[in-house]
Amino acid sequence: MHKKQFIAAGVSLDIAKKALIMLHGRGGSANDILGLAADLHLSGFAIIAPEATSQSWYPYSFLSPPSLNEPWLSSSLDLLEEITADLNAKGIVSENMYFLGFSQGACLTLEYVARNAQKYGGVVAFTGGLIGDRIYKENYTGNFSGTPVLLASGDPDQHVPTERVGASAVVISGMGASVTKIIYPNLGHTISAEEIILANKIVFR
Repeated sequence: MHKKQFIAAGVSLDIAKKALIMLHGRGGSANDILGLAADLHLSGFAIIAPEATSQSWYPYSFLSPPSLNEPWLSSSLDLLEEITADLNAKGIVSENMYFLGFSQGACLTLEYVARNAQKYGGVVAFTGGLIGDRIYKENYTGNFSGTPVLLASGDPDQHVPTERVGASAVVISGMGASVTKIIYPNLGHTISAEEIILANKIVFR
């Protein structure tokens, strides 16, 4: 299963008041996703970028039945739970905790926060949606209490259908989040400069 391995950047956790957890995509690495940090407004943030074992958070498509992605999916969620608990222990409360993911990391990000909804600093999902062959609303509890959430993706995308992005936005909005969903025509499976600007405007203000 996933080991607790990550790269830390930004301000030391001993003095930081805010923290960002960044989750890479399938085949990526902690260093890859950390490359975005320089373009985000993260002054004063501690940054934690976990790294998945074998560069994948779970083996199959996020649209597969969750049981097919076990026990890796649960291991990934447990790892995020452990990291957030560590941040809490350092004095960083949930409303100063931020999440960002790309592709498989975006799906995991949304799945984790929906299962543990509360007032967070903000959530950014670049090309992702809630996990499963359908949306399992019974897994999601809590209230986001106005947390700003950005879902940005392209259409078409070979891995993440826009229908699931839209359905995820509806669920998360219904749980009290302030959701911005934007779909870019023919973006490709990547992160654009426009998406970075939007993330800074909506979440990292």
